[in-house]
Amino acid sequence: MNQETVSIIGCGWIGLPLAERLVSAGHRVKGSTTSAEKAVLLRRKGIDASQLQLNPEPVGNLSTLLQADTLLIDIPPKAARMGDDFHPKQIRYLVDSIRQSSINHVIYVSSTSVYPELNRVVTETDVTEPEQSSAPALVMAELLVQELEPDRSVTILRCGGLMGYDRIPGKYIAGKTVDSGAVPVNYLHRDDAVGILNALILQKNTGIFNAVAPIHPTREAIYRKSCADFGYDLPTFVEPEKPVDYKIISPDKLLNAIEYPFLYPDPLLFLYK
Repeated sequence: MNQETVSIIGCGWIGLPLAERLVSAGHRVKGSTTSAEKAVLLRRKGIDASQLQLNPEPVGNLSTLLQADTLLIDIPPKAARMGDDFHPKQIRYLVDSIRQSSINHVIYVSSTSVYPELNRVVTETDVTEPEQSSAPALVMAELLVQELEPDRSVTILRCGGLMGYDRIPGKYIAGKTVDSGAVPVNYLHRDDAVGILNALILQKNTGIFNAVAPIHPTREAIYRKSCADFGYDLPTFVEPEKPVDYKIISPDKLLNAIEYPFLYPDPLLFLYK
C-alpha cells in the first residue's frame, strides 16, 4: 500500500483520532479546524493543519486541503440552528472546489438520522431522496457529493449514534422519565467509526453504507447497565400510551464490502473512559 495524502475537513470527535491513526501509519495527513488554538494542537500531533470555516462559503486555506489523494468531510450539519439550507450550501461550495482539484476519492460522513422510524429493519435503499428522509439536509448534501461521480470515487458513510469514551448513555438520561425503553438502539463506538473510515480510505470502497454496531439491545438495557456502571441515577421507565416507533439499521452492506471486524459489535459492551 502506497502512502498517500489524506485531508480531513473537520478534525473533531471522529476526525482527530482518525487523523492520528493515519499519521501513525505513515500517511501524510492534512486537517482543518476553525480555531488557531486547535490548529496548534493538530500540528503537535503531526497533522498539517489549516484554519477553515464554512460560512457556508469557505473562509481560510481550502486550497491546501484540496491537494491530496483522499478528502474526508466530517462536519456537523447544524440544521436545527442554521436551517435545512445551510449545510447543503456548505457542501455545494466544497464540491465546486473539489471539481478543480486533484482529489481522487471523497468520503462524506453522514448519519443514520436520515432514516425515519419505519418500525422495521432499514437499509441504504430506504432513503435516497430528501423527501423520504427525517434529515433532508443530510440527504441533499449526500446527493451533492455524489455529483462528483464518475470523475471521482465517492463514499457516503451513514453513522449511527456515536458513543464511547466520554459519551456515556447514562449521563444523558439520568433521573429522567423514559417511555421508549423497548426501542432498539443503533449505536456505533468511536473506535469502530475510526476503524471503518480507515478501512474505507485504504480499501477505496465506494457507495452508500450504514455504520452501526450489528447488535441492537434495547434502550432500557443500555440505560440500566450504563447507570449501574457509572453511578448515574436510573431513569424512571414507564409504558408509553402507544407503541413508540423505531428503526433497526442494518450494517450488512458494509460488512459484506470491507474487511473490518467490529471491535465493539455489542453496545452493552462498549468501552467508556
